[in-house]
Amino acid sequence: MSLAIGDAAPDFTLTNQFGEDVTLSSFKGKKNVVIVFIPFAFTGTCTGELCALRDDLSAFQNENAELLAISCDSMFTQKVFATQENYNFPVLSDFWPHGEVAEAYGVFNAERGCAVRGTFIIDKEGVLSWQVINGLGDARNIGDYKAALAAL
Repeated sequence: MSLAIGDAAPDFTLTNQFGEDVTLSSFKGKKNVVIVFIPFAFTGTCTGELCALRDDLSAFQNENAELLAISCDSMFTQKVFATQENYNFPVLSDFWPHGEVAEAYGVFNAERGCAVRGTFIIDKEGVLSWQVINGLGDARNIGDYKAALAAL
């Protein structure tokens, strides 16, 4: 399944690195949401991308925006990863049913058992307003989705 700009974003509830449920629709009417799918915790490119977001967090997590990182790693892996890298934003586990949310967003790579690098901006009404999907090894430019978020 692939999503198009203007589609309603598939809702989900996933567990963050602290074992707490995070539901996409809970931000509806309150905040725009930046969803960043990463293939695997602790890999060079994924760590670099999330560290870049961490280092510019005020652009992605503030009174108008929420940042959600998602991978198919377990909640326990996410906790160690987030703690080690000092991520002060939700790092969500799409572990079981394995890759279900990544599949709903059209970014699940079944052969590898992980998400590819998809970034989605969901507006305050729950509608997909921007997206970019890169391959497993292709790093994203956070400036692109920073600009897209600022345009909302």
